[in-house]
Amino acid sequence: MRVWDVSPRTLCRKHLLGEHRELHGLWNILTKHKGKGGYSQHPETKRWVGRLKALYNRHEALVKEMARRGYEHHSPLDKRYAKGKATQDVFIDSLAAQRRILKTKPCDCPV
Repeated sequence: MRVWDVSPRTLCRKHLLGEHRELHGLWNILTKHKGKGGYSQHPETKRWVGRLKALYNRHEALVKEMARRGYEHHSPLDKRYAKGKATQDVFIDSLAAQRRILKTKPCDCPV
């Protein structure tokens, strides 16, 4: 499970669409399952607790980039749950480390 913190423009198709899918799963864990079971104890899940507004904002940034690339989007998040901090300030890997990780992957990420 991974929600990147780098600009969505720096993600290849695989990582952009993969993050969008993962973000929806994370949103469901935090809003519907209230952090119980499954991935509720995963570090990526824990860092978004109390930051659903920031997660919502990340989703909107991904959707904007998807539209820029010509993808259609049909899975909006329920904005009523977008509460808490509006920005993410807890990182598993720093932004620089995330860029390094993406550079080592066999993909087309333009980092």
